[in-house]
Amino acid sequence: MRRAPGDLATGYPPPVTDAPTPAEPSPTTSADLTHRFRSWLAWAVAGAAMLYVAFGIWAGIPEVASALGRFQWIWFVVGIVLTVVGNYLLRFLKWHWLLGRLDVKLPWGESALIFVAGLAMVISPAKAGEVLKPYLVRERTGVPMTRTIPALVTERLTDGIAALIIAAVSVSKFASDKTVYVYGVIGLVAVGIVILMNERASLAILHAMGRLKVLSRFTDKLEELYKAMRLCLAPWPLFVTMVISGIAWFAECWGYQLMWRGFDRDVSLEASSFLYAFATVAGGVSPGGLGVADTMLVGMPMTLLALPKDEVTAVSMLIRTATLWTGVLMGAIALLFVNRLLARPRRAA
Repeated sequence: MRRAPGDLATGYPPPVTDAPTPAEPSPTTSADLTHRFRSWLAWAVAGAAMLYVAFGIWAGIPEVASALGRFQWIWFVVGIVLTVVGNYLLRFLKWHWLLGRLDVKLPWGESALIFVAGLAMVISPAKAGEVLKPYLVRERTGVPMTRTIPALVTERLTDGIAALIIAAVSVSKFASDKTVYVYGVIGLVAVGIVILMNERASLAILHAMGRLKVLSRFTDKLEELYKAMRLCLAPWPLFVTMVISGIAWFAECWGYQLMWRGFDRDVSLEASSFLYAFATVAGGVSPGGLGVADTMLVGMPMTLLALPKDEVTAVSMLIRTATLWTGVLMGAIALLFVNRLLARPRRAA
């Protein structure tokens, strides 16, 4: 008997039949993922290059080049260290801990490789490529994706909430006209979490959705997703992951502030935290924040702090390289080792 490849969206294999089927590759192999990543990367790099050229033309290419020439590059190195150690390492610990909450046991090395590979996927459309992490966990352990996708959702959700909270601390001081947007989003997220914590209300919503013909066949899988999500968003794990996320994103805000020291600018940590966190939240609508976060990191410092546009443009490029593109590069390298990971014997679930 031959079993056809499983459904990547659910983690459930199709029924086993006795009819022979031709050998065919898995619908999503590491080669496919690498090819898709290269395609996304090409578009992302092309878009970023055009954006940075546009910024350079607007700010004056000679002026930006001159600014980069007088920049003290030790602060760029510090920014990368804060990103890798202060942000990526803490977020990996959060990811691994959430897997443990779901009773998914992976060695630290394999879990780290899967997490880092996922960093490459932030530039995928709607960041959908980050489902690579639950997929790789399933391939290594056999645990259905319906049980591990909540770990990914919780990881990214708490990242977003942490950035929102950091921005909310000073939004009334630096952008009082944006207060309603920041606190409005926080309010909506809080309502959503409260509903998720209420099992009766959540199951009632799922059962109501199940009456819709288009969703009826997914009711069982949605309930399984919900039960795993409750394990990740219970009060204690929510508190732990929020603390980790807050420290992780504050590290990048601090790195952004230190970038200004490269130009001997004394920009306060409060202002830097607001600018970086607000741009990060706004950039969530695009892959990797491309275009949106970059533009805000250029426009807001000029408007709110009256900083020169050549230095603002240079710092925007440098902090995005230290944060976004460093992660993408690390993820691209990790993807090269995915084949070896998948070639190993599957671990017991």
